[in-house]
Amino acid sequence: MKITPLENWILRMVGETGKPLTREAIEAHQLIKLRETIAWVRQNSPFYSRHLANFEAAGLSCLKDLERFPFTTAEDIRNDPLQFLCVSQSEIKRVVTLPTSGTTGDPKRIYFTEDDQELTIDFFCDGMSTLAGPGDRVLILLPGERPGSVGDLLLKGLFRLGAIGIPHGLVKDVETTLDIMERERVDTLVGIPVQILALARLGGGRAAPRNILLSTDYAPKAVTEVLRELWGCEVFTHYGMTEMGFGGAVECQAHFGYHMREGDLLFEIIDPVTGHPFQEGERGEVVFTTLTRRGMPLIRYRTGDTSRFIPENCPCGTVLKTMEQIKGRIEGNVRLGASHILTMAALDEALFPLPGLLDFSVSLSCEKGKDRLHLGIYALESHGEEMEKLVLSALQRVPSIQAACEEDALSLSVEIRREGWIPMRGAGKRRIEDSRE
Repeated sequence: MKITPLENWILRMVGETGKPLTREAIEAHQLIKLRETIAWVRQNSPFYSRHLANFEAAGLSCLKDLERFPFTTAEDIRNDPLQFLCVSQSEIKRVVTLPTSGTTGDPKRIYFTEDDQELTIDFFCDGMSTLAGPGDRVLILLPGERPGSVGDLLLKGLFRLGAIGIPHGLVKDVETTLDIMERERVDTLVGIPVQILALARLGGGRAAPRNILLSTDYAPKAVTEVLRELWGCEVFTHYGMTEMGFGGAVECQAHFGYHMREGDLLFEIIDPVTGHPFQEGERGEVVFTTLTRRGMPLIRYRTGDTSRFIPENCPCGTVLKTMEQIKGRIEGNVRLGASHILTMAALDEALFPLPGLLDFSVSLSCEKGKDRLHLGIYALESHGEEMEKLVLSALQRVPSIQAACEEDALSLSVEIRREGWIPMRGAGKRRIEDSRE
């Protein structure tokens, strides 16, 4: 088993090539970059000049001292993203607009300089070397039409690796995409979990790639297992978000968890209620600080994602930290009845193993004082008749749903949608729509 390629990449950043990478070297590098970033944003960002007025870089004697610094939230960015800029707007190469997940509110705008984008291309080049090598053909099922988009940066990273990147964009027609996979003799797919699942199930195992990287939305374990079974391929997962510069962490061949982009980003796990830091092994909210970005650095940014640092060493042998795969978002948890909590992850693991299921939407409403959970199911035509019973049976095995139903606090409804597969919400996160007041 090969050690994660991120180790040599970070070794080059730390500047100790020729020596084995150590935790001490990583953390010394992070502390230097953290001090530089704090000084940079206090001097150049109007937001951080105010937000960190009482927090100086000189006060950072160790990484743990960062715990005293205030968090940055998505709401802070939405309120006035230009206040975060540390360079003139003429130096900005790419602006990404992220719509709010609700029905109202301003969008987030994230700004990148050319050098900021270069950092991501470099990460993609090394991170993808676990899945692809020189001459391998990689189909990119991610938005890539605009310069500086995630697909475009990935294409540039693959070029440096010597692999052949094939831009595609989101899957809009499964048959067309399967034809492209066969015609281009694709070795590796990179895309959104539910879209790649649809390719595998609608294609009946046709055009099987050797490797898959699931990205953009979190990857249910059930989806990875179905893909491995149908296509007999290796399935890797990637964790990233626009605020991170698209790339944040990726699995190695051990499939033990994510190895993080520790040369560019400093990760923490905190209690989402109190904000206090958690120890290794405790699951909480993922927080990150950018260490090398110049255009729009972020200090202790709260992602809303949940995970934990795995205390055990990764079998690949790296000294890099390992983060457990993201299970979902804090805001995605909904209450059923008086006290039962339902997550999108629980629904995913219950439903995606069902034969023929392609995707589903889920909404929660209240009717006559009782919660109502409604699922819209997209399934293969050949499985349509039996799918409703299978879905209801699977839902009853989810502990929170079972308990709420037994208390007569919840009713279930399932709609099998016959119009065929529809690309689900583009590249957005899948979530439970809660319309209760």
